[in-house]
Amino acid sequence: MILSDLLDAVVVDADGRRLGFVVDVRLVLDGPLDGLLEAPRLHGLLVSPRTGTSFLGYERTDETAPALLAHWLRRRHRGTFLVLWPDVADADVVRPDEVRTGAERVVRLRPGYDRWDPALTRH
Repeated sequence: MILSDLLDAVVVDADGRRLGFVVDVRLVLDGPLDGLLEAPRLHGLLVSPRTGTSFLGYERTDETAPALLAHWLRRRHRGTFLVLWPDVADADVVRPDEVRTGAERVVRLRPGYDRWDPALTRH
């Protein structure tokens, strides 16, 4: 699987209730050294209940300019949450020999998954 296969996939809970769409992924650099940096690991998925479009970087809490665009994107993505990768039970993504649209791809979450704040802050 490649990460772009997850983007725009429908996310459902363990009972099959639709929660939204995968709009982005979160990676962490904590794997074995790969050159100068640690290898990336998939940390979680950002799930938006309203849209399959990206935050365009405005999930960072200190990004506010241009103000009109920042306000519009934050409003459009209200209710978005981060779900950690271990809470994903199944990701039915496209195999190399098939072509399917994003709406046909499904990510199913485990029972009792946690919703985390999607905001990024700079340290």
